[in-house]
Amino acid sequence: MSRKIYVFDTTLRDGEQVPGAKLNLAEKLEVAQQIAKMKVDMMEVGFPSSSQGDFEAVRAISRKIGQDVWIAALGRAVEADIDCIYESIRAAENPLIHIVLGSSGVHVAKKFKKTPEQVIEMGVGAVKYASSLLPQVQYSLEDASRSEFEYLWQTIEAVVKAGATIINVPDTVGFAIPEEFGKLIYRINDRLKNLDPRVMLSVHCHNDTGLATANTLAAVKNGADKVECTINGIGERAGNTALEEVVMGISLHPAYYGGHTTVDSKKIYETSRMVSATMGLDIQVNKAITGENAFAHSSGIHQDGLLKSKDVYEIMDPQTIGAPAMEIVLTARSGRHAFMHVTKRLGFDIPEVSVAAIYQQFLTMADAKKEIYDNDVLTLLKNSGVPSSATSPELWQLLDYQLQVTGGLPVATVRLVKGEQEVVSSRSGSGVIDALYGAIMEAIGAPIELIDYRINSLSRGKGSLGKVTAQIRCDDQLFSGKAIEQDVMRASALALINAVNKMLLK
Repeated sequence: MSRKIYVFDTTLRDGEQVPGAKLNLAEKLEVAQQIAKMKVDMMEVGFPSSSQGDFEAVRAISRKIGQDVWIAALGRAVEADIDCIYESIRAAENPLIHIVLGSSGVHVAKKFKKTPEQVIEMGVGAVKYASSLLPQVQYSLEDASRSEFEYLWQTIEAVVKAGATIINVPDTVGFAIPEEFGKLIYRINDRLKNLDPRVMLSVHCHNDTGLATANTLAAVKNGADKVECTINGIGERAGNTALEEVVMGISLHPAYYGGHTTVDSKKIYETSRMVSATMGLDIQVNKAITGENAFAHSSGIHQDGLLKSKDVYEIMDPQTIGAPAMEIVLTARSGRHAFMHVTKRLGFDIPEVSVAAIYQQFLTMADAKKEIYDNDVLTLLKNSGVPSSATSPELWQLLDYQLQVTGGLPVATVRLVKGEQEVVSSRSGSGVIDALYGAIMEAIGAPIELIDYRINSLSRGKGSLGKVTAQIRCDDQLFSGKAIEQDVMRASALALINAVNKMLLK
Protein backbone atom coordinates (compact mmCIF):
# COMPACT_ATOMS: atom_id res chain seq x y z
CA MET A 1 0.00 0.00 0.00
CA SER A 2 1.41 3.41 -0.96
CA ARG A 3 2.25 5.89 1.78
CA LYS A 4 0.30 9.08 2.24
CA ILE A 5 2.07 12.33 1.35
CA TYR A 6 0.76 15.12 3.58
CA VAL A 7 -0.03 18.42 1.88
CA PHE A 8 0.63 21.58 3.88
CA ASP A 9 -0.80 24.73 2.29
CA THR A 10 0.87 28.02 3.17
CA THR A 11 -1.01 30.34 0.80
CA LEU A 12 -2.21 32.48 3.70
CA ARG A 13 1.27 32.85 5.20
CA ASP A 14 4.05 32.59 2.63
CA GLY A 15 1.67 33.26 -0.27
CA GLU A 16 0.38 36.44 1.30
CA GLN A 17 3.93 37.82 1.50
CA VAL A 18 3.64 38.78 -2.18
CA PRO A 19 3.68 42.60 -2.41
CA GLY A 20 0.15 43.91 -2.89
CA ALA A 21 -1.55 40.64 -1.89
CA LYS A 22 -2.58 41.68 1.63
CA LEU A 23 -6.01 40.34 2.56
CA ASN A 24 -8.50 41.58 5.14
CA LEU A 25 -10.04 39.30 7.75
CA ALA A 26 -13.14 38.41 5.73
CA GLU A 27 -11.05 37.58 2.66
CA LYS A 28 -8.67 35.39 4.68
CA LEU A 29 -11.59 33.45 6.11
CA GLU A 30 -13.05 32.97 2.64
CA VAL A 31 -9.75 31.72 1.21
CA ALA A 32 -9.16 29.43 4.20
CA GLN A 33 -12.59 27.84 3.81
CA GLN A 34 -12.02 27.29 0.08
CA ILE A 35 -8.60 25.69 0.67
CA ALA A 36 -10.13 23.47 3.35
CA LYS A 37 -12.67 22.24 0.77
CA MET A 38 -9.73 20.84 -1.21
CA LYS A 39 -9.01 18.57 1.78
CA VAL A 40 -5.44 19.63 2.37
CA ASP A 41 -4.01 18.05 5.51
CA MET A 42 -2.50 21.17 7.05
CA MET A 43 -2.90 24.88 6.55
CA GLU A 44 -0.53 27.63 7.67
CA VAL A 45 -2.61 30.75 8.10
CA GLY A 46 -0.30 33.52 9.24
CA PHE A 47 2.54 35.00 11.27
CA PRO A 48 0.57 36.18 14.33
CA SER A 49 3.38 38.10 16.02
CA SER A 50 3.87 40.30 12.93
CA SER A 51 0.75 42.43 13.58
CA GLN A 52 -2.47 42.53 15.56
CA GLY A 53 -4.40 42.11 12.32
CA ASP A 54 -2.58 38.91 11.48
CA PHE A 55 -3.10 37.63 15.02
CA GLU A 56 -6.86 38.24 14.79
CA ALA A 57 -7.05 36.57 11.38
CA VAL A 58 -5.18 33.45 12.57
CA ARG A 59 -7.42 33.22 15.64
CA ALA A 60 -10.60 33.63 13.58
CA ILE A 61 -9.55 30.92 11.09
CA SER A 62 -8.57 28.58 13.94
CA ARG A 63 -12.08 28.87 15.35
CA LYS A 64 -13.78 28.48 11.96
CA ILE A 65 -11.98 25.60 10.21
CA GLY A 66 -12.98 22.11 11.30
CA GLN A 67 -11.03 19.19 12.68
CA ASP A 68 -10.04 17.68 9.33
CA VAL A 69 -7.30 20.28 8.80
CA TRP A 70 -4.36 21.02 11.09
CA ILE A 71 -4.01 24.78 11.61
CA ALA A 72 -0.46 26.12 11.82
CA ALA A 73 1.07 29.54 12.43
CA LEU A 74 4.68 30.62 12.08
CA GLY A 75 7.01 32.37 14.51
CA ARG A 76 10.64 32.88 15.37
CA ALA A 77 12.47 30.78 17.95
CA VAL A 78 11.66 33.17 20.81
CA GLU A 79 9.13 32.76 23.60
CA ALA A 80 7.18 35.92 22.73
CA ASP A 81 6.48 34.63 19.21
CA ILE A 82 5.60 31.15 20.49
CA ASP A 83 3.18 32.62 23.03
CA CYS A 84 1.56 34.60 20.25
CA ILE A 85 1.20 31.49 18.08
CA TYR A 86 -0.29 29.52 20.95
CA GLU A 87 -2.87 32.17 21.80
CA SER A 88 -3.89 32.52 18.15
CA ILE A 89 -4.31 28.80 17.33
CA ARG A 90 -5.24 27.25 20.67
CA ALA A 91 -8.94 27.07 19.67
CA ALA A 92 -8.17 24.95 16.59
CA GLU A 93 -9.15 21.28 16.62
CA ASN A 94 -5.61 20.34 15.55
CA PRO A 95 -3.16 23.20 16.28
CA LEU A 96 0.47 23.16 15.13
CA ILE A 97 3.24 25.52 16.28
CA HIS A 98 5.75 26.25 13.50
CA ILE A 99 9.16 27.57 14.53
CA VAL A 100 11.78 28.76 12.02
CA LEU A 101 15.49 29.28 12.65
CA GLY A 102 18.37 29.52 10.17
CA SER A 103 20.94 26.73 9.84
CA SER A 104 23.27 27.87 7.05
CA GLY A 105 26.64 29.45 7.72
CA VAL A 106 25.53 32.77 6.25
CA HIS A 107 22.46 32.87 8.52
CA VAL A 108 24.35 31.86 11.63
CA ALA A 109 27.26 34.26 11.14
CA LYS A 110 25.64 37.23 9.37
CA LYS A 111 21.99 37.18 10.41
CA PHE A 112 22.21 35.99 14.02
CA LYS A 113 25.86 36.89 14.69
CA LYS A 114 26.12 33.88 17.01
CA THR A 115 28.13 30.70 17.18
CA PRO A 116 26.64 27.52 15.67
CA GLU A 117 26.27 26.07 19.17
CA GLN A 118 24.35 29.11 20.36
CA VAL A 119 21.90 28.82 17.47
CA ILE A 120 21.24 25.15 18.28
CA GLU A 121 20.62 26.13 21.92
CA MET A 122 18.08 28.71 20.72
CA GLY A 123 16.29 26.10 18.67
CA VAL A 124 16.25 23.49 21.43
CA GLY A 125 14.96 26.00 23.97
CA ALA A 126 12.22 27.16 21.61
CA VAL A 127 11.07 23.61 20.83
CA LYS A 128 11.02 22.63 24.52
CA TYR A 129 8.92 25.67 25.33
CA ALA A 130 6.54 25.12 22.39
CA SER A 131 6.16 21.42 23.31
CA SER A 132 5.07 22.42 26.80
CA LEU A 133 2.14 24.31 25.22
CA LEU A 134 1.02 22.01 22.38
CA PRO A 135 1.90 18.45 21.32
CA GLN A 136 2.57 19.23 17.64
CA VAL A 137 5.65 21.34 16.89
CA GLN A 138 7.28 21.83 13.49
CA TYR A 139 10.87 23.01 13.31
CA SER A 140 12.11 24.59 10.06
CA LEU A 141 15.82 24.83 9.35
CA GLU A 142 15.83 27.99 7.26
CA ASP A 143 18.23 27.91 4.28
CA ALA A 144 18.82 24.20 4.83
CA SER A 145 19.87 23.64 1.21
CA ARG A 146 22.93 25.86 1.79
CA SER A 147 23.80 24.35 5.18
CA GLU A 148 26.71 22.08 6.05
CA PHE A 149 25.24 18.60 6.41
CA GLU A 150 26.69 17.49 9.73
CA TYR A 151 25.63 20.75 11.39
CA LEU A 152 22.20 20.38 9.81
CA TRP A 153 21.90 16.87 11.26
CA GLN A 154 23.25 17.95 14.64
CA THR A 155 20.47 20.54 14.79
CA ILE A 156 17.78 18.06 13.69
CA GLU A 157 18.87 15.49 16.26
CA ALA A 158 18.84 18.09 19.05
CA VAL A 159 15.39 19.53 18.28
CA VAL A 160 13.82 16.08 17.79
CA LYS A 161 15.07 15.05 21.24
CA ALA A 162 13.63 18.34 22.53
CA GLY A 163 10.16 17.45 21.23
CA ALA A 164 9.84 18.48 17.56
CA THR A 165 7.29 16.26 15.76
CA ILE A 166 7.90 17.59 12.23
CA ILE A 167 11.24 18.51 10.70
CA ASN A 168 10.96 20.87 7.75
CA VAL A 169 13.84 21.25 5.30
CA PRO A 170 13.44 24.45 3.27
CA ASP A 171 15.19 25.47 0.09
CA THR A 172 14.62 29.04 1.22
CA VAL A 173 16.24 30.89 -1.67
CA GLY A 174 15.66 28.41 -4.49
CA PHE A 175 19.32 27.38 -4.52
CA ALA A 176 18.87 23.61 -4.73
CA ILE A 177 18.88 21.37 -7.78
CA PRO A 178 16.67 18.25 -7.82
CA GLU A 179 19.37 15.57 -7.84
CA GLU A 180 21.34 17.09 -4.95
CA PHE A 181 18.23 18.03 -2.97
CA GLY A 182 16.93 14.48 -3.35
CA LYS A 183 20.23 13.12 -2.00
CA LEU A 184 20.04 15.52 0.96
CA ILE A 185 16.51 14.37 1.84
CA TYR A 186 17.53 10.73 1.47
CA ARG A 187 20.41 11.17 3.94
CA ILE A 188 18.24 13.03 6.44
CA ASN A 189 15.36 10.55 6.10
CA ASP A 190 17.70 7.58 6.62
CA ARG A 191 19.00 9.00 9.89
CA LEU A 192 15.69 10.47 11.06
CA LYS A 193 13.79 7.19 10.74
CA ASN A 194 16.45 5.53 12.88
CA LEU A 195 16.34 8.37 15.41
CA ASP A 196 12.53 8.51 15.73
CA PRO A 197 10.29 7.02 13.00
CA ARG A 198 7.28 8.98 14.32
CA VAL A 199 8.80 12.30 13.24
CA MET A 200 7.50 13.60 9.92
CA LEU A 201 9.99 14.86 7.32
CA SER A 202 8.84 17.88 5.33
CA VAL A 203 10.16 20.15 2.56
CA HIS A 204 9.46 23.76 1.60
CA CYS A 205 10.93 24.88 -1.73
CA HIS A 206 11.12 28.30 -3.35
CA ASN A 207 11.07 28.90 -7.08
CA ASP A 208 13.90 31.40 -7.65
CA THR A 209 15.37 29.29 -10.44
CA GLY A 210 12.11 27.63 -11.51
CA LEU A 211 12.87 24.32 -9.76
CA ALA A 212 10.52 24.40 -6.76
CA THR A 213 8.20 21.66 -8.01
CA ALA A 214 11.07 19.53 -9.31
CA ASN A 215 12.92 19.80 -5.98
CA THR A 216 9.77 19.00 -4.01
CA LEU A 217 9.01 15.91 -6.08
CA ALA A 218 12.64 14.79 -5.83
CA ALA A 219 12.25 15.05 -2.06
CA VAL A 220 9.06 12.96 -2.12
CA LYS A 221 10.85 10.32 -4.18
CA ASN A 222 13.59 10.23 -1.55
CA GLY A 223 11.44 9.91 1.54
CA ALA A 224 9.78 13.24 2.38
CA ASP A 225 6.44 12.66 4.10
CA LYS A 226 5.07 16.16 3.70
CA VAL A 227 5.18 18.94 1.12
CA GLU A 228 4.64 22.66 1.72
CA CYS A 229 2.95 24.48 -1.17
CA THR A 230 0.85 27.47 -2.17
CA ILE A 231 -2.04 27.81 -4.59
CA ASN A 232 -0.73 28.98 -7.99
CA GLY A 233 2.81 28.90 -6.57
CA ILE A 234 2.50 32.40 -5.10
CA GLY A 235 4.90 33.56 -2.42
CA GLU A 236 8.02 35.48 -1.55
CA ARG A 237 10.10 36.65 -4.57
CA ALA A 238 9.57 34.09 -7.38
CA GLY A 239 7.11 32.14 -5.26
CA ASN A 240 6.81 28.66 -3.79
CA THR A 241 6.08 25.16 -4.95
CA ALA A 242 2.65 25.18 -6.63
CA LEU A 243 0.26 22.84 -4.83
CA GLU A 244 -1.55 21.88 -8.01
CA GLU A 245 1.67 20.85 -9.75
CA VAL A 246 2.86 18.60 -6.92
CA VAL A 247 -0.54 17.01 -6.34
CA MET A 248 -1.07 16.20 -10.01
CA GLY A 249 2.55 15.13 -10.47
CA ILE A 250 2.17 12.54 -7.72
CA SER A 251 -1.27 11.57 -9.05
CA LEU A 252 0.14 10.85 -12.52
CA HIS A 253 3.08 8.79 -11.18
CA PRO A 254 2.03 7.19 -7.87
CA ALA A 255 4.22 4.12 -8.36
CA TYR A 256 7.31 6.19 -9.10
CA TYR A 257 6.88 8.43 -6.07
CA GLY A 258 5.63 5.59 -3.90
CA GLY A 259 2.83 7.66 -2.45
CA HIS A 260 -0.44 9.50 -2.88
CA THR A 261 -2.20 12.57 -1.54
CA THR A 262 -5.80 12.84 -0.38
CA VAL A 263 -6.35 16.31 -1.88
CA ASP A 264 -9.64 16.63 -3.79
CA SER A 265 -8.16 17.50 -7.17
CA LYS A 266 -11.57 18.49 -8.57
CA LYS A 267 -11.44 21.59 -6.35
CA ILE A 268 -8.06 22.74 -7.69
CA TYR A 269 -9.25 24.91 -10.57
CA GLU A 270 -11.97 26.64 -8.58
CA THR A 271 -9.55 27.32 -5.70
CA SER A 272 -6.89 28.60 -8.09
CA ARG A 273 -9.28 31.12 -9.65
CA MET A 274 -10.67 32.17 -6.28
CA VAL A 275 -7.21 32.86 -4.81
CA SER A 276 -6.19 34.73 -7.96
CA ALA A 277 -9.26 36.97 -7.84
CA THR A 278 -9.15 37.59 -4.09
CA MET A 279 -5.44 38.45 -4.03
CA GLY A 280 -5.48 40.34 -7.32
CA LEU A 281 -2.68 38.19 -8.74
CA ASP A 282 -3.15 37.04 -12.34
CA ILE A 283 -2.21 33.51 -13.31
CA GLN A 284 0.20 33.35 -16.24
CA VAL A 285 -1.65 31.98 -19.24
CA ASN A 286 0.76 29.08 -19.74
CA LYS A 287 0.92 28.18 -16.03
CA ALA A 288 1.06 24.41 -15.58
CA ILE A 289 -2.25 22.76 -14.58
CA THR A 290 -4.26 25.95 -13.89
CA GLY A 291 -3.21 28.41 -16.62
CA GLU A 292 -5.77 29.62 -19.16
CA ASN A 293 -3.93 27.76 -21.93
CA ALA A 294 -3.19 24.59 -19.95
CA PHE A 295 -5.95 22.72 -21.82
CA ALA A 296 -6.21 24.94 -24.91
CA HIS A 297 -4.91 23.86 -28.31
CA SER A 298 -4.32 26.12 -31.31
CA SER A 299 -1.85 24.19 -33.48
CA GLY A 300 -3.51 22.46 -36.40
CA ILE A 301 -1.42 19.32 -35.91
CA HIS A 302 -2.35 19.14 -32.22
CA GLN A 303 -6.01 19.86 -32.90
CA ASP A 304 -6.21 17.12 -35.50
CA GLY A 305 -4.64 14.59 -33.13
CA LEU A 306 -6.87 15.59 -30.22
CA LEU A 307 -10.03 15.34 -32.27
CA LYS A 308 -9.05 11.81 -33.22
CA SER A 309 -8.24 10.85 -29.62
CA LYS A 310 -7.80 13.18 -26.63
CA ASP A 311 -4.97 11.15 -25.13
CA VAL A 312 -2.79 11.93 -28.15
CA TYR A 313 -1.88 15.29 -26.57
CA GLU A 314 -3.56 15.34 -23.13
CA ILE A 315 -2.10 13.50 -20.15
CA MET A 316 -5.00 14.40 -17.87
CA ASP A 317 -8.65 15.24 -18.31
CA PRO A 318 -9.45 18.87 -17.40
CA GLN A 319 -12.31 17.56 -15.28
CA THR A 320 -9.83 15.91 -12.90
CA ILE A 321 -8.97 19.39 -11.61
CA GLY A 322 -12.48 20.78 -12.06
CA ALA A 323 -11.53 22.84 -15.13
CA PRO A 324 -13.75 23.49 -18.16
CA ALA A 325 -13.42 20.98 -20.98
CA MET A 326 -10.58 21.06 -23.51
CA GLU A 327 -10.80 24.07 -25.79
CA ILE A 328 -10.03 24.17 -29.49
CA VAL A 329 -8.76 27.71 -30.13
CA LEU A 330 -9.20 28.58 -33.79
CA THR A 331 -6.33 30.55 -35.32
CA ALA A 332 -4.77 30.91 -38.75
CA ARG A 333 -2.79 27.75 -37.88
CA SER A 334 -5.96 25.67 -37.45
CA GLY A 335 -6.68 23.15 -40.16
CA ARG A 336 -10.02 22.27 -41.75
CA HIS A 337 -10.56 19.42 -39.31
CA ALA A 338 -10.62 21.79 -36.32
CA PHE A 339 -12.72 24.41 -38.14
CA MET A 340 -15.30 21.85 -39.22
CA HIS A 341 -15.39 20.41 -35.69
CA VAL A 342 -16.29 23.83 -34.25
CA THR A 343 -18.96 24.50 -36.89
CA LYS A 344 -20.59 21.13 -36.20
CA ARG A 345 -20.42 21.73 -32.44
CA LEU A 346 -22.28 25.00 -33.01
CA GLY A 347 -24.95 23.10 -34.95
CA PHE A 348 -24.08 23.83 -38.60
CA ASP A 349 -23.51 21.43 -41.48
CA ILE A 350 -21.59 23.20 -44.24
CA PRO A 351 -22.36 21.81 -47.71
CA GLU A 352 -19.32 20.12 -49.20
CA VAL A 353 -19.28 22.51 -52.17
CA SER A 354 -19.03 25.51 -49.82
CA VAL A 355 -16.36 24.22 -47.42
CA ALA A 356 -13.32 25.56 -49.30
CA ALA A 357 -14.75 29.06 -49.73
CA ILE A 358 -15.97 29.39 -46.14
CA TYR A 359 -12.72 28.00 -44.76
CA GLN A 360 -10.83 30.63 -46.79
CA GLN A 361 -13.07 33.35 -45.27
CA PHE A 362 -12.24 31.94 -41.85
CA LEU A 363 -8.50 32.17 -42.54
CA THR A 364 -8.86 35.79 -43.66
CA MET A 365 -10.71 36.59 -40.41
CA ALA A 366 -8.13 34.68 -38.35
CA ASP A 367 -5.26 36.66 -39.88
CA ALA A 368 -6.98 39.87 -38.80
CA LYS A 369 -8.22 38.84 -35.32
CA LYS A 370 -5.50 36.34 -34.29
CA GLU A 371 -7.99 34.13 -32.39
CA ILE A 372 -11.49 33.18 -33.49
CA TYR A 373 -14.26 32.36 -31.03
CA ASP A 374 -17.82 31.08 -31.26
CA ASN A 375 -19.47 34.43 -31.98
CA ASP A 376 -17.07 34.98 -34.91
CA VAL A 377 -17.88 31.57 -36.38
CA LEU A 378 -21.62 32.11 -35.90
CA THR A 379 -21.44 35.46 -37.69
CA LEU A 380 -19.37 33.98 -40.52
CA LEU A 381 -21.77 31.09 -41.05
CA LYS A 382 -24.91 33.22 -40.84
CA ASN A 383 -23.45 35.74 -43.33
CA SER A 384 -22.59 32.85 -45.65
CA GLY A 385 -26.15 31.58 -45.52
CA VAL A 386 -25.31 28.24 -43.93
CA PRO A 387 -28.44 26.88 -42.23
CA SER A 388 -28.26 25.46 -38.73
CA SER A 389 -29.12 21.82 -38.14
CA ALA A 390 -32.72 21.14 -37.19
CA THR A 391 -31.60 19.08 -34.19
CA SER A 392 -29.12 21.61 -32.76
CA PRO A 393 -30.10 24.02 -29.98
CA GLU A 394 -30.66 27.64 -30.94
CA LEU A 395 -27.80 29.82 -29.73
CA TRP A 396 -27.81 33.39 -28.46
CA GLN A 397 -26.34 36.19 -30.57
CA LEU A 398 -25.77 39.84 -29.77
CA LEU A 399 -27.63 42.22 -32.09
CA ASP A 400 -26.93 45.50 -30.33
CA TYR A 401 -26.11 47.06 -26.99
CA GLN A 402 -26.08 50.53 -25.46
CA LEU A 403 -24.43 51.93 -22.35
CA GLN A 404 -25.45 55.09 -20.55
CA VAL A 405 -23.16 56.51 -17.88
CA THR A 406 -24.42 59.64 -16.12
CA GLY A 407 -24.08 61.01 -12.61
CA GLY A 408 -26.07 58.06 -11.27
CA LEU A 409 -25.75 54.34 -11.86
CA PRO A 410 -24.63 53.10 -15.30
CA VAL A 411 -27.44 51.58 -17.36
CA ALA A 412 -26.99 48.93 -20.06
CA THR A 413 -29.49 47.88 -22.70
CA VAL A 414 -28.93 44.77 -24.80
CA ARG A 415 -30.76 43.29 -27.75
CA LEU A 416 -30.23 39.55 -28.18
CA VAL A 417 -31.67 36.98 -30.54
CA LYS A 418 -32.00 33.20 -30.32
CA GLY A 419 -33.61 31.67 -33.37
CA GLU A 420 -36.81 33.64 -33.94
CA GLN A 421 -36.83 34.98 -30.38
CA GLU A 422 -35.59 38.55 -29.89
CA VAL A 423 -35.16 39.92 -26.36
CA VAL A 424 -34.42 43.45 -25.16
CA SER A 425 -33.33 44.00 -21.57
CA SER A 426 -32.08 46.97 -19.53
CA ARG A 427 -30.33 46.92 -16.17
CA SER A 428 -28.43 49.34 -13.96
CA GLY A 429 -25.34 48.32 -12.04
CA SER A 430 -22.51 49.45 -9.82
CA GLY A 431 -20.30 49.68 -12.93
CA VAL A 432 -20.66 49.34 -16.68
CA ILE A 433 -19.71 45.65 -16.71
CA ASP A 434 -22.08 44.93 -13.82
CA ALA A 435 -24.89 46.66 -15.73
CA LEU A 436 -24.01 45.01 -19.06
CA TYR A 437 -23.79 41.52 -17.58
CA GLY A 438 -26.93 42.05 -15.51
CA ALA A 439 -28.87 42.95 -18.67
CA ILE A 440 -27.54 39.91 -20.57
CA MET A 441 -28.31 37.52 -17.72
CA GLU A 442 -31.83 38.92 -17.39
CA ALA A 443 -32.42 38.54 -21.13
CA ILE A 444 -31.14 34.96 -21.14
CA GLY A 445 -33.06 33.98 -18.02
CA ALA A 446 -30.80 31.07 -17.05
CA PRO A 447 -29.61 30.36 -13.47
CA ILE A 448 -25.95 31.24 -14.05
CA GLU A 449 -23.30 32.73 -11.78
CA LEU A 450 -20.34 34.79 -13.02
CA ILE A 451 -17.15 33.27 -11.63
CA ASP A 452 -14.38 35.11 -13.46
CA TYR A 453 -13.97 38.12 -15.75
CA ARG A 454 -10.69 39.30 -17.26
CA ILE A 455 -9.49 41.73 -19.93
CA ASN A 456 -6.12 41.46 -21.69
CA SER A 457 -4.68 43.76 -24.30
CA LEU A 458 -3.35 41.90 -27.35
CA SER A 459 -1.76 44.87 -29.11
CA ARG A 460 -0.87 48.52 -28.67
CA GLY A 461 -2.19 51.81 -29.95
CA LYS A 462 -5.61 53.28 -30.69
CA GLY A 463 -6.71 50.26 -32.70
CA SER A 464 -5.57 47.69 -30.16
CA LEU A 465 -7.50 44.46 -29.67
CA GLY A 466 -8.88 43.51 -26.27
CA LYS A 467 -9.35 39.88 -25.29
CA VAL A 468 -12.05 39.23 -22.70
CA THR A 469 -12.62 35.99 -20.81
CA ALA A 470 -15.84 35.33 -18.90
CA GLN A 471 -16.44 32.20 -16.87
CA ILE A 472 -19.81 31.13 -15.52
CA ARG A 473 -21.10 28.33 -13.34
CA CYS A 474 -24.38 26.50 -13.77
CA ASP A 475 -25.35 23.33 -11.88
CA ASP A 476 -21.77 23.03 -10.54
CA GLN A 477 -20.31 23.01 -14.06
CA LEU A 478 -17.93 25.69 -15.36
CA PHE A 479 -18.18 27.20 -18.84
CA SER A 480 -15.68 29.67 -20.26
CA GLY A 481 -16.29 32.10 -23.10
CA LYS A 482 -13.83 34.39 -24.87
CA ALA A 483 -14.02 37.18 -27.43
CA ILE A 484 -11.61 39.56 -29.15
CA GLU A 485 -12.69 43.01 -30.35
CA GLN A 486 -11.37 46.56 -30.52
CA ASP A 487 -14.38 47.55 -28.42
CA VAL A 488 -13.79 45.83 -25.05
CA MET A 489 -17.40 46.38 -23.97
CA ARG A 490 -18.62 44.50 -27.02
CA ALA A 491 -15.96 41.84 -26.38
CA SER A 492 -17.21 41.58 -22.79
CA ALA A 493 -20.78 40.99 -23.94
CA LEU A 494 -19.72 38.43 -26.54
CA ALA A 495 -17.49 36.54 -24.07
CA LEU A 496 -20.41 36.07 -21.68
CA ILE A 497 -22.75 35.04 -24.49
CA ASN A 498 -20.17 32.54 -25.78
CA ALA A 499 -19.98 31.00 -22.29
CA VAL A 500 -23.79 30.75 -22.16
CA ASN A 501 -23.87 29.10 -25.58
CA LYS A 502 -21.34 26.50 -24.45
CA MET A 503 -23.68 25.76 -21.58
CA LEU A 504 -26.59 25.34 -23.99
CA LEU A 505 -24.56 23.05 -26.24
CA LYS A 506 -23.54 20.93 -23.23
